[in-house]
Amino acid sequence: MKLRADQSGLLGIPMPLWLQGAVEALQAVLISAVLTVVPLAAVWLTGGFGPLPPEAAARLGGQAWLLVHGVPLRLSDLGATGDGGAAPSTTVLRLVPLGFALIPFLLSWRAGRRLARASYATTLWQGLLGAAALYSLAGFATAFVCSTNAVSASVGAAAAVPLIPVGLGLIVGARREAGSWSRLIGVDAVDWIARTGQYSRWTGSYFWAVIRGGFVAAAAAFGLAAALLALDLAVRWADVVTVYEALGAGGVGGAALTVAQLGYVPNLAVWALAWSSGSGVVLGTGSTAGALSTAVGPLPPLPVLAALPTASSPFTAAAIVLPVIAGVLGGWWFQRAGEDHFDEWLSIKVPARWFSASVSALVLGLLVGAVAGLLAGGAAWLSGGSAGVGRFADIGPSPLWTLVWVGAETAIGAVIGYALAPWLERGQLTRSAAASAKA
Repeated sequence: MKLRADQSGLLGIPMPLWLQGAVEALQAVLISAVLTVVPLAAVWLTGGFGPLPPEAAARLGGQAWLLVHGVPLRLSDLGATGDGGAAPSTTVLRLVPLGFALIPFLLSWRAGRRLARASYATTLWQGLLGAAALYSLAGFATAFVCSTNAVSASVGAAAAVPLIPVGLGLIVGARREAGSWSRLIGVDAVDWIARTGQYSRWTGSYFWAVIRGGFVAAAAAFGLAAALLALDLAVRWADVVTVYEALGAGGVGGAALTVAQLGYVPNLAVWALAWSSGSGVVLGTGSTAGALSTAVGPLPPLPVLAALPTASSPFTAAAIVLPVIAGVLGGWWFQRAGEDHFDEWLSIKVPARWFSASVSALVLGLLVGAVAGLLAGGAAWLSGGSAGVGRFADIGPSPLWTLVWVGAETAIGAVIGYALAPWLERGQLTRSAAASAKA
């Protein structure tokens, strides 16, 4: 086991890896708890929650911490009655603020890097297991202590669900320190690849380039949707301010409300992607919003929702081109990667270039669209859920329809980008040659 640089074998006892993992996880738990509780504490201290006892305020902080980690909360209406007497109705709050979920992910990413530095590939699992066990225990204890008759969480879910962002952060951080996935698990990838055949290497390179091209397309689509969201907020900022003024939350309450909305900005960016693709976003029972059709009912008095387009128009319908543009970038990137081995193989088998080039472009479009669609559908699943209030039990984009629409549109764009890439590259080379000649 490695020692720190300031230790020797005689001074100090090296910490076991599982214990070091637990310590790293404890730091992440405490930091994420402080960042979650501080805004709530400010509102409570200024009387924003009314006559709320300190222990109830502490439980509210624990419940918010669980929600940040994706744990569903059961909300019980104790005033509701059924046919057989008092029987509280129950709804579920499972709308995860993805912006705040980045906090445990980034803290775990840091912990994963530190654990990778302190261990070898064959012993890294000990530190990761210790960190995961401590975080699972923290979630279990928080759900056990902070659950009430009105708001409760399953202790099993509280022990397991936080391990999704935390485990992902640990693994990604450890991989970042190791430099590659093969080194992370102690495998000599170069030697393994050298034993494979040429066609196997070409196949692997091709599909890896396709996956990266699909990721580029999905990231570009998300970035364009985020820019569209920012533009819409800027255009409708006066409506947002009007809602703030109508709420009369005061300085601290308005600041806390703003922080809460910032936590949902990534969710809104994913919704903007689904909106622009045409698949639409469900905003409660009977309310849908999309670039092609919009039918929105009454919405909660949240300032950010005032920027929602309430009617369709030719201008909003034009937003459907954004995922296509993202697909163009993905297809262009794939060509620049220089791993189009399927086209090379097909052009050898089929001399007719018009046929082999067309088939290569279509296959690439389907594959890049499938990757981008899967990523967009996964993001839609993460961003949606239930607000747990009235008709807002179902809110967010449909993962399946987001996958279909974004996948189809990025596939079209990828074919266009694949076809245009040689011309774009040729123009860039011509400009570079002209600049060199002038110099």
